Order: sequence, then C-alpha cells, then structure tokens
Amino acid sequence: MGVRKLRQGCVVVLDIGKTLAKLTLWSAERQLIDRRIYRNQRAVSNGYPALDVRGIEVWLAEALTAFSHLGDIAAIVPVGHGAAACVVNDDGLSLASLDYEAEPSAEMRTQYHAMRDPFAVTGSPCLPAGLNLGIQLHWLEAVAPEKFARGLIVTWPQYWAWRLCGVAVTEVSSLGCHTDLWVPAEGRPSPMAIARGWADRLAPLRLAGDVLGPVKDGWRERCKLPADCVVLCGIHDSNAALLATRGYAEVGDRDCSILSTGTWFVVMRSTSARTKIDLASLSESRDCLVNVDVAGKPVPSARFMGGREVELIELATSSPVDTKTQRDLLLRIAEKMIKSGAFALPTFQKGVGPFPKNGGYWINQPSDQLGRRAVAGLYLALMADVSLDLIGSQESLVIEGRFADDPIFTGALAALREQPVFLSDARDSIAYGAFRLIDPDLPAHATLKRAEPLKFAIADYVSRWRSITQNAEAA
Repeated sequence: MGVRKLRQGCVVVLDIGKTLAKLTLWSAERQLIDRRIYRNQRAVSNGYPALDVRGIEVWLAEALTAFSHLGDIAAIVPVGHGAAACVVNDDGLSLASLDYEAEPSAEMRTQYHAMRDPFAVTGSPCLPAGLNLGIQLHWLEAVAPEKFARGLIVTWPQYWAWRLCGVAVTEVSSLGCHTDLWVPAEGRPSPMAIARGWADRLAPLRLAGDVLGPVKDGWRERCKLPADCVVLCGIHDSNAALLATRGYAEVGDRDCSILSTGTWFVVMRSTSARTKIDLASLSESRDCLVNVDVAGKPVPSARFMGGREVELIELATSSPVDTKTQRDLLLRIAEKMIKSGAFALPTFQKGVGPFPKNGGYWINQPSDQLGRRAVAGLYLALMADVSLDLIGSQESLVIEGRFADDPIFTGALAALREQPVFLSDARDSIAYGAFRLIDPDLPAHATLKRAEPLKFAIADYVSRWRSITQNAEAA
C-alpha cells in the first residue's frame, strides 16, 4: 500500500534518538502544533543492558493521547537511530534491543569477530561496544536462545511501527547502518547473516514510505486515535535528514554532502549514478562506513560522537551553554582561546571517530565553562573537517541539527572547507524528511543560508592541532 493516498489530516512524527525521544504533531499544512520530549532511561531486560522500550511506550501513550485532543491524526511516522533491533513474536515483544553502549565480554567479542564479514563486503566497520548490530544479535542469542529462536528481528524504527500497528517489517536504511548484516552494493543480507540463520529471521523488507496499516485497536482506544489513523514503515534518522536535504532547491538531485549533528555527527555523501566513488577507499579504522539511503543506494559516510564529546569537553556546571543566545560572546572568547593556545585533542569518546585510538586530553584547559564551550566548537569543526576529507566530500555541504546554531563550529568549518557550506535553519529536518516519505514533492519549509567563515585567523591554530593529533596517533 503506497503512502500517496493518505487522507488529509495531522501527521505525528515519532523520533526515537539515543538520548531523547521526541514526538511532534503537525497540521495538514505541515505546521508544528505541539512537541513532547522524553529523556530515555537506562534499562535492563533479561539480564542485559537494554533500550528503554517500556518507558518510551508509557510516555508515547500519554503524548499521543494529548495530541489526539489537538488535531485529527491521519498518520504516524517512526524515525529511529541505528544499531538497534528488537525480537518480536505473535505474543508481543520477546527481546528488547540491547543498549549499543553496552560492552560485551572479551570472549563474546572474540567469537563474534571470527564470524563477521570483511569491511569490503559490508561497508560496516568493526565498532566498539554494541555498535555493530550483529554482535547484539550474537549476544541476545547467547543469553536467551529460545526466545531468540521464536521471534522475528525488527529494526528500531520498525519496532515502533510494529508496536503501533502490529505489522513486523525491516527497512533498508536501518539494515544498512553499520549492522554487519547487509551488503550495500548488492542490496542483500551479508554472508554472515545468512550463515547464522539471521537473514531468514529478519522481518520482511518494506520501503520506508510504505503504509503498514491502521493503528491497532488497543492504541486507538488507549490514545483516542481515529480508526483510520495509519502507521508508516519509518526511516533511520540520519537518512531522514538526508532526505530532507534533498528537498532544498540549492541541492535537489545534485551531488551533495550532509552533516547531521546531534549525539552523533554523521557526514553522508550522496551522489548520482554519474559520480564514481571508490567505496574500497574508505577507512574502516577511522569510522568510515557505507550507509544505505531509502532507495537502497550506498552512501559513503563518516562519523564521530560530537554531541557526547561536547558534554565531556564543556563540563557544564549547571545547564549547557546556549550557543545561539551567547553567539557574540562565544566568538570573542574563541578568539582569545586561540591566542592562548587552548586545545581539546581527540578523542574524548574513545573508540569512535577518525582518531579512535587516541585518548582525549587538554592543553591549557580553560577554567570556565564558556571558555571550554568555545574550544569545543573549534574541536567539532576540526573533527568534521577530517571526516569530510575521509569520504572525499567536495560538493555543497549542508549542516543540520542542533549544532547548526553553533557559530564557532560552523564558522570554523566554513573557513576550513573549499566547498560551499550551508546551514539549515530547520529545527525539524528529521520531521521534514519524514514528510517527504508521504509527499516527495513537498517544498522545503525552511531556508538554507551560507555559513560565514570566522572573522579571525585560525590557520596556525589548525596547523598545530593537526600536528599534535597526528603525532599522538602515530605514537
């Protein structure tokens, strides 16, 4: 069933991030009506660290009920982070997704690594903790073999679609997100997934924009939803941002790169069939990978945990610095930090990003929070610059997400790059990407503006940061 025949009405976008779950209600004209946010909690299921499925569901029911009084809800679109999947059966949830930050035992990791396919096959790097979905499935099968054997594997956005409408599916943008389970170039499960029997256990593959069915009676009654409110298959969050970027007139169907910023900074290079990209040139050891867009096309990508690292660098004494309202002050402070030689060196979230083996540390650490946050903005730009180089990005770059308001990060990156750098002023690009699943011709609801390079010199600072970082990497 296609999505283009949806009736007019409000649309709810359920965006389950790693740190926050967000629910937004949009009018038929795609104007924001209301927003609810939930901070995900730590959970345990069957003895392993799990994602907060129970807490999210309680919050979701309350928020949907509130939204039902504000508008006539025609559709719900789930969006979710990668590296997560649940096991479900006819009786309900069998195994909740592992928390991808959980650390498997050394023995389990050794067993799993002997089975996984080479990076050249899957485009999926060997990542720490549970960031490869395959090692999560290996873990789940080990701790609960009977439950695992009786269920279907559903990727994270599609788990919420299943929970709401009862139809279990998977979708390619989540399967292609460093899972070890997919061969992007061929659009099929990996040899390891086949050999382990997991490929046969994956729920049926559907398109992100497919309508799976109406909300279940229980949810309809519980949340006072219309009987004809439907649920879409859903999409991986970074791919929703990519789909949104394609809606801008400055981008359209041309080659582009997008830097999606949040807990993770993910740069994705989306190109036409005419542009030849050597996927084999990507560096597995530097957190490069091959994502897959909603059409199944391989997308060279690189990433680092920028949002988490800002927390570790800023060391907020109360609330985090608001970079938008403190813009001018932060810019003045950043210039002073550069002159004083204050450096944050990678990697504060060790094990990921372009310098995964380096341990983060300071040179001339500022004693105040504003000073540390100014340096954090410079750090983000320098790390993003390296990640962009790793995937050969040279076309227009669009920065979206909550760090697009950071004047130091965006200004420094614009000064570093020899490519047009644009800023999206959309605070809801993921929601806009979700809307484009429903209406691919929907015009952008926000504008792009050209990023302004910093007014003060940073060349010597950048050169020293790179030299120190490279020396630490070689040590």
